[in-house]
Amino acid sequence: MLYDLSLHMGYVYDVPASGARHVIRVLPLFLPDRQRLIAGSLTVTPNADEKTTFIDFFGQQATSVLVRAPHERLDIRMQARVMVEVQPMTADLSPELDMLREELAGLWSVDAASPHHLAGPSPRLAEEPQIAAYARETVRPGQTVREIATALCARIHKDFTYDPEATTVDTTPKEAFRLKRGVCQDFAHIMIAALRSLGIPAGYVSGFLRTIPPPGKERLEGADAMHAWVRVWCGETMGYLELDPTNNIPAGSDHIVVAYGRDYSDIAPVIGVLKGYGNQKAAQAVDVIPLKS
Repeated sequence: MLYDLSLHMGYVYDVPASGARHVIRVLPLFLPDRQRLIAGSLTVTPNADEKTTFIDFFGQQATSVLVRAPHERLDIRMQARVMVEVQPMTADLSPELDMLREELAGLWSVDAASPHHLAGPSPRLAEEPQIAAYARETVRPGQTVREIATALCARIHKDFTYDPEATTVDTTPKEAFRLKRGVCQDFAHIMIAALRSLGIPAGYVSGFLRTIPPPGKERLEGADAMHAWVRVWCGETMGYLELDPTNNIPAGSDHIVVAYGRDYSDIAPVIGVLKGYGNQKAAQAVDVIPLKS
């Protein structure tokens, strides 16, 4: 599928910020045999006094901007054209849990793609006994890693209610699990924590998801949003599998990858600091428009 993407993230401050530095990750990745970024641009208003692009630990492009002048608002806009290839579901070649642990113990690589980075606690994901118990309840004897991950994906989709008013970007997985409500970030974090508690390496994926309007309804501009799903290591033979617990589906041609990390803190679309006080209002609008390829 060929897509045109546009993103607007706007921040309005009660009191002008006297300076700000932000790191931005919103451009889609180039992934061989999966996704190709044909063209992309990123603009920040007011104009940045310094703007640098760098590659983070996971091999992904990020942009650092510094705005020195006082400003009442910050606008970030991204436009891109990206080609996403359909990924066929292969046979289940993943091992059972005991064999996965042996494979992981025998894997010495700690490069950016290593599952070791996704196997333990991370900044936003501590060990949570209640989530671990939930994961153990889901596992059945003799299941493969892919079967376990797929079962957890389906159970979270069934047990949790999508509610954008229930949580914020700072809500912990423990709190979202207690509420049994939240958004894609919450569901992804809960699923990752559950998988890691079983010894299955899992990480966070940030990206875009094309939304399809109901039959007979026109698509609304700006109705799409940034999305999050889960990356699961299914052993050396099978490698990584991506699952979307918000929708209970494997990531497919409607999922456009921006970044991979351990959790949200590694790959937040915008993170930084500013000099100021008072509150701020934030707004986001995304368009994911399919084109004829």
